[in-house]
Amino acid sequence: MNYTETIDFLYSRLPVFSKQGAGALKKDLHNIIALENANGNPHTKFKSIHIAGTNGKGSTSHMLAAILQKAGYKTGLYTSPHLKDFRERIRINGQMIPEQRVIDLTHDYIPLMDAIEPSFFEITVAMAFQWFAEEQVDIAVIETGLGGRLDSTNIIHPELSVITNIGWDHMQILGNELPTIATEKAGIIKQGVPVVIGETLPETRPVFEVAAASCQAPVFFAEEEQEIVDWVQQDNRLIVTVKHKPAQDAHQYELDLPGYYQLHNIRTVLQAVSVLQQAGWKISTTQVNNALSQVKQLTGLHGRWELIHQSPDIVLDVAHNEDGIRAILKQLELGSYHHLHLIIGMVKDKDISSVLSLLPVQASYYFTQAQIPRALPVEELKSKAAAIGLTGAAYPEVNSAIAAARTTAAKNDLILVCGSVFVIAEVNR
Repeated sequence: MNYTETIDFLYSRLPVFSKQGAGALKKDLHNIIALENANGNPHTKFKSIHIAGTNGKGSTSHMLAAILQKAGYKTGLYTSPHLKDFRERIRINGQMIPEQRVIDLTHDYIPLMDAIEPSFFEITVAMAFQWFAEEQVDIAVIETGLGGRLDSTNIIHPELSVITNIGWDHMQILGNELPTIATEKAGIIKQGVPVVIGETLPETRPVFEVAAASCQAPVFFAEEEQEIVDWVQQDNRLIVTVKHKPAQDAHQYELDLPGYYQLHNIRTVLQAVSVLQQAGWKISTTQVNNALSQVKQLTGLHGRWELIHQSPDIVLDVAHNEDGIRAILKQLELGSYHHLHLIIGMVKDKDISSVLSLLPVQASYYFTQAQIPRALPVEELKSKAAAIGLTGAAYPEVNSAIAAARTTAAKNDLILVCGSVFVIAEVNR
C-alpha cells in the first residue's frame, strides 16, 4: 500500500471515534498493553509529560512541546484528532512522522489487528510510542484522547501530569456530574509524579486533592501559583505579563496564539515549566519567550482563533462544547467588528441545545456539517437553532457556507467558523 491507501485502510479496518462516536471506544487498556508488549514496550524507553482536560489540552500540549524544543530537547508530540493529515498527530520537533514509517508500522501491526481488533486510536498511540522510542526523543508530550483513567495513553509513567480543566463534554462516556468527569481525568495522576491542575471548580478540586494524596503526588494549582498581571491583544498576538507567586518580579510573554482563553492555558504551561525546572530540566525564560512567540511555526498548531483572511476577517476555532463556546463569546466581546457572521456545524453526540443557547441572537447564521457519519445533519442543526431564535440558511459543507458569508459580509465584519474540529478540518485555507 502507498500512504493514501494505508490511511484509507486504517480508517476502514478500525473503529474510529472521530467518525463513529462512542461505539468505537475500547474502554480498557488491554489492547494497548498487548500492542506495547508485542513491540518491546516502547513507551518505557522515553520520558514523557501527560496532559488531560476538557478544554485547552491541545494548546497546552503544543506550547509545552515548543518550549522543550526551544530548550534544546528532542521533543515528541502526540495529539488528536488531526485537521488535514493523519501525520499531524505524531511529531518530533514539529516534524510529522514520515509517510513511509506510517506505511511500515501499519504493515507490521496487521497481524495484531487481526488478533485483538484494536481501535484506530489504540493503533495511533502505539505508532507514536514506537516512533518516539526509535528516534530516541529526550521527552514526549502526550495528550489524552478523552478522559484519562482508561485512555490508551495512560500506560505511560510521566515526569509530569497536567490536567487543564474540567467541563461538560463527552458526558455519555465520562459521566453526567463534574466530580465524576474529574475522577476520570484524575486517573492520569501517578504514584509520586507531580501534577499541575490548570483550573478548578468547587466540585472538582477535592477530587484532585484526594487523587494526588492517594498517589503521594505533589499537586500544584496553576491559578494559585501564576498570576496574570496584565494582558493585551495586539496585531493578532496575545501579550501577557505573569508573576509566579510568591516572587515579586513579573515576566512578559508574547504568544502567537491570540485567543483570550490562552490566558488560562499560559498559567498552566508556566507552572508546568516551573515544576520541570525544579526537577532539573534546563529551560530558561528566554527560551520560554522565544517558544511562545512561535508555537504555530514550531509545532504546526492550527484552529485556535486562527485568522485566515482579512477584510473581512475570517477566523477558525475548534471550540465545540459549552466552555469552549463561552471562551469564544468572551473573545467576541473583546473584538472590534461591525457584524458577526457565524458558521457552525456540530457532531451528534454533543449537547447541541446547550451550546446553541449560548450563541448571540443578533448574529447572521450559516449552518453546515462535516463530511463524516458522526456529523449532525445540517437541517437538524438548523431546526434546533430555529427553536431558540437563531435563524439562517443551511449549507451542505463548510466552504460553501464561507463563500456565502463572504458575499454578504462587509469588510469590517467578522466571519467565525466553529462548533466542530471536523468542520474546521474541511476548510480550504
